[in-house]
Amino acid sequence: MKINKIYFSMISLLFFLFGSSNLFAESNSGGRQIEAIIELMVALTILVVAVVLWLALVYSEKNDLEGSTLLQPLKNMIHNLTKSTPVSEESKILLDHDYDGIRELDNKIPPWFSFIFAGTILFAIAYMINYHVIGSGNVQEEEYAAEVREAALQKKMLSASGALIDEETVTFVDDPASLSEGKNIFTKNCAACHGKKGEGLVGPNLTDDYWIHGNRINDLFKTVKYGVVAKGMPTWGKQLSPTQIQEVTSYILTLHGTNPPNAKAPQGKLYEYKKPGAKTEKAGSEQEEVKKNI
Repeated sequence: MKINKIYFSMISLLFFLFGSSNLFAESNSGGRQIEAIIELMVALTILVVAVVLWLALVYSEKNDLEGSTLLQPLKNMIHNLTKSTPVSEESKILLDHDYDGIRELDNKIPPWFSFIFAGTILFAIAYMINYHVIGSGNVQEEEYAAEVREAALQKKMLSASGALIDEETVTFVDDPASLSEGKNIFTKNCAACHGKKGEGLVGPNLTDDYWIHGNRINDLFKTVKYGVVAKGMPTWGKQLSPTQIQEVTSYILTLHGTNPPNAKAPQGKLYEYKKPGAKTEKAGSEQEEVKKNI
């Protein structure tokens, strides 16, 4: 009677917690999935504890201090899975063969092993019918094609997010929105050294034909991304995304030829100007020297 009361109390507690956690989950719709997981974990934990305690109380009344009665179902299950012969009965399965004093036992193959072996045969038959008879499964060629399509989709998504933009793949962007964002980035981060109009202050003038590290969009992207520590140019690659660096370097290229007032004297080497986005060759015999400065 005492055991039944304890068991009933545990089941009542289980239902109470189940119901209260359910109400709590409904009152917080934003975290409903997390609450559902917590609810399931609490319910299973209490159920397992209740069952174990109930079994322990039941078998304790039988004075089963060694737990043989409690463990008997587990022993029966293991025996049915392995069909092993107890050590005390091994003489019944002892073979007559004698190999240098070593005799064999005629043990049966464990049922679990036979089940797995039969399962592999059934799986092979089903696989063959599905992939090579009916043809509904993805064979290697179709699987490869599917992976190629998936990779192309991922590349498209990464390109759209700017993750694939670097100093080798960057291109000039001329849409008003990107250039406007590039101007904002320039004003916030670059104007302190290069002037609000790119005329040059501590840093060089960005509006003339003279450049220290090259005048292509790729050159500017590399300079902004990695910086020039020796001359006080910080590394912006950790603070700006590839898309933002593309926008600000594109904006810098639009400053060419604007001739702002109080422009700083030219620095670096003379470069031939071409429309942003076009391939620019280095000017004259200074080409090799410029490469050394990049």
